[in-house]
Amino acid sequence: MKVMFADDDGDLRKVVERVMLEDGFEFCGAKDGLEVLDRIDAERPDVIILDISMPYMDGFETCLRLRERGVRTPIIFLSARSDIVDKSVGFRAGCDDYLTKPFSPLELSLRVEALIRRCASNTDAPVLSDAETAHAASAKRPQEIIRIGDLEIDLDGYEVKLKGQPVKLTSKEFEIVALLVSSPGKVFTREQILDHIWGESIGMDLRNITVLVRKIREKMEPVPSEPRYLLTVWRVGYKFASA
Repeated sequence: MKVMFADDDGDLRKVVERVMLEDGFEFCGAKDGLEVLDRIDAERPDVIILDISMPYMDGFETCLRLRERGVRTPIIFLSARSDIVDKSVGFRAGCDDYLTKPFSPLELSLRVEALIRRCASNTDAPVLSDAETAHAASAKRPQEIIRIGDLEIDLDGYEVKLKGQPVKLTSKEFEIVALLVSSPGKVFTREQILDHIWGESIGMDLRNITVLVRKIREKMEPVPSEPRYLLTVWRVGYKFASA
């Protein structure tokens, strides 16, 4: 059995490699999501562990890309971001488990083993088409779609529509929208949004959030200079309209 672990922290990759090798697994490491996508066919891991805050392509987008390519390998998110919104986005992106940092190496091993056992127990199950799998998944839980005015946010589908037309947001732009729309009317500071997107705000430029918000408005607001949905609370932060 092989485990692939993607994280831009080289020291952490060495720690996880040691743990996996001691438990009898083969191991392959990657620095970011792009490397995972490049190597997934050659390595063919049995479990994939993804950090969320990685350069070039974060864990959420990597997971989405893998699922879009038809990769069914179990995926565990390993992240310092413990907010329920982050976990919700992670599971909706297609992950199977979510472990927060700092973590116990023993717990990580147990979760990897549990996923492998779960997959092994399903080897005799009938193989479903993608359409059948999607239908079964949607039947198990209600689809979470939030509608405010002409805007429709599909949290399960990782999609935003304006008047029925898709709004092409990047993964980080969508994460901001998902965070704000999770509590309409609640004000989030730029520091809170940075923590949500990158796992920390210390030492990071708050203007990054200002730039992302401007880009979201250009794509999502009918009149970006007069926003109806993503609102600014002067000297505090941003909120999503409640109606």
